[in-house]
Amino acid sequence: MPRPCKRRRVCAMPGCRRFGPMDGAVALGRQPIVLTVDEFEAIRLIDFEGLTQEACAARMNIARTTVQAIYACARGKLAECLVTGRELTIQGGAYVLCGGTGACGHPCPRLQRAAALQAGQENGQGPQQENEPKTPMEGETKTRCELQ
Repeated sequence: MPRPCKRRRVCAMPGCRRFGPMDGAVALGRQPIVLTVDEFEAIRLIDFEGLTQEACAARMNIARTTVQAIYACARGKLAECLVTGRELTIQGGAYVLCGGTGACGHPCPRLQRAAALQAGQENGQGPQQENEPKTPMEGETKTRCELQ
């Protein structure tokens, strides 16, 4: 019997889930490239936050070798998207949201944005627009495990 799929911890859902050519030259009949939420999280942690693969693995609650495989797959998809001009969609994957409680021991972007929003309201400033959805993507549950 195969081992159960281990869900990767994701701090927050991406603010934007679809990317593509701005000149409208979307390849007709070609399916978009799908980047999973856990692949997005690996790119965010390693490339955007500058973490090592080992630190990324600790944050996502998985092995470093798993992060290495996820990261390599994600970079390949990003390269294909950029080189061929195909649309990129972020959805699915084996993940669980952190919960926003800070229980993972790392600063949570959702908590930081909520605190900034709260501070802005207390200072008499109106609420600011948030790009991050408060719920999982339409048609998904908070936890989802898919075999590829």
